[in-house]
Amino acid sequence: MSTLLKYIFRFAMFIGVQVFVLDKVHVHQMVTPYIYFLFILWLPFNMGRTQQMLIAFALGITLDSFRHHPGFHTAACVMIAYIRPYLINLLIPQEGADSNYDEPSFKSMGGIAPYLIFTGVLTFIHHSWLFLLEAWQFGNIWYFLVKTLLSSVLSLLLIIITELMFARKQKFRTNTV
Repeated sequence: MSTLLKYIFRFAMFIGVQVFVLDKVHVHQMVTPYIYFLFILWLPFNMGRTQQMLIAFALGITLDSFRHHPGFHTAACVMIAYIRPYLINLLIPQEGADSNYDEPSFKSMGGIAPYLIFTGVLTFIHHSWLFLLEAWQFGNIWYFLVKTLLSSVLSLLLIIITELMFARKQKFRTNTV
């Protein structure tokens, strides 16, 4: 399967699962599961920041069109697409996985801990920015914090399950011909 088709399929699957499955699941008023932004986290290491932000914009605006929100998911997706390269540079050594693997995973990031830090930080940023925009205030700070933490934990659990169920086969690339 070509790379472009793979990403189009992933895009459609993440939007479909979010809209038709996870949006129908009502765990609790304080917990909202999101997994669609995993598409942004799985983008290739060598993709430029501008491309990532444009793809994140497309992903967010697509979800917003289903949810009838005025750009909340778009803003959260663009935010994590902007922060993602900085976080990758912090978590992966200069001569690390970004030159040997195509995209982030347990294997490419050097184990479960760096990958969980990567996904956990971006999940928390996504959720906190999204819920802040939805509430548009810090009026009830405890409600905001608890909702952000609980939703982040549930989303991170779903991300780990997704990563384990749909393990992406990545080959180690060498610099030799």
